[in-house]
Amino acid sequence: MTAGAAPVPLWPGRTMLGVLGGGQLGRMFVHAAQAHGYRVTVLEPDVASPAGAAADAHLRAAYTDVAALDALAGGCAAVTTEFENVPASALRRLAGAVPVSPPADAVEVCQHRLREKRCFVDAGVPCAPHASVASAQEAASPAMAALLPGLLKTASLGYDGKGQVAVAALADLPGAWAALGGVPCVLEGRLALHREISVIVARGHDGQVVHLPVQQNLHREGILAVTQVPAPDIDPATCGRAVEMAASLALALHYVGVLCVEFFVLEDGSLVANEMAPRPHNSGHYSIDACDVSQFDLQLRTLAGLPLVAPRLHSAAVMLNLLGDLWFSAGSAEPRSPDWPAVLRLPGAHLHLYGKTEPRRGRKMGHLTLTAVDAPAARAVALQAAAALGLPAF
Repeated sequence: MTAGAAPVPLWPGRTMLGVLGGGQLGRMFVHAAQAHGYRVTVLEPDVASPAGAAADAHLRAAYTDVAALDALAGGCAAVTTEFENVPASALRRLAGAVPVSPPADAVEVCQHRLREKRCFVDAGVPCAPHASVASAQEAASPAMAALLPGLLKTASLGYDGKGQVAVAALADLPGAWAALGGVPCVLEGRLALHREISVIVARGHDGQVVHLPVQQNLHREGILAVTQVPAPDIDPATCGRAVEMAASLALALHYVGVLCVEFFVLEDGSLVANEMAPRPHNSGHYSIDACDVSQFDLQLRTLAGLPLVAPRLHSAAVMLNLLGDLWFSAGSAEPRSPDWPAVLRLPGAHLHLYGKTEPRRGRKMGHLTLTAVDAPAARAVALQAAAALGLPAF
């Protein structure tokens, strides 16, 4: 096989696959790969990483460690990544020796908001009005007033509501830019939002694209809180347009792997792309329990060159994100276990904890998926679970 070429495919057995990154997404990929008979090596510096604990082998080194990257390439038949901020240079080095998906160029686009928005525009996918703010002069420019009120976001390394600040007036923009560290930023104009949705597509080496059902999402303080599938407030035509746009972006990126595209549904029913994630996504975790092919199965199939099949939603589902806040009573600094027995008494409850040893407020510790025969029943039992855990209703 030529270095960096498509797998031939890589059939289950003694095949070793590699993952850059040791978080919960890597852990769930490891579980999916092992269930299919593969072995997995994780490259991750954290000794106590969730994926490293589940993997067959754990290379404890930085993502830029040349010797570790060469060892990963030498011991694995193909390599993927579980988060978007892995250095693209590391993916390129690996791709010189083994197939790597997603490709480094696509990951690099998703690492920078301006490159990402340029990709949206070039692919004909609408996005929010925006402008670069990379200097004090740009932050003070009167031209920025047209985008206000808006959100100022760091161009790179922002996630889960971090690295962004609301800006109401032009006079506030220079201070907001300085508060974000004076780094390159993007100012986005605020839009009249109706709902937030996401689409997860998988594209194979042969160009075939399949997708999960459109997911309706609710965020709290910039972090995903609830995902509902089927999307209860989104009509089929809008879902179809979202899938088409996500597929067009995968094509534009020459993508191989699992790609999530988040969209805003505006009050007039139009769609605006928000951002992309070149990996499985929090909003797709429900697919482990509600679909016959999960997003991690799709990641495995695209990586190993296996046949892609369209996932089938066999149960309606609601997923609740479980943050470290649940481990703390009001006013208490000492963690305690949430009331799992109350949750697990509920029909269709599927608890997934990520193996993180230290709960912290705002930290993703796990998720809970509630499945049922239809969407109203799934929502009803999810509301019971939320009440049992002390989470807000939705």
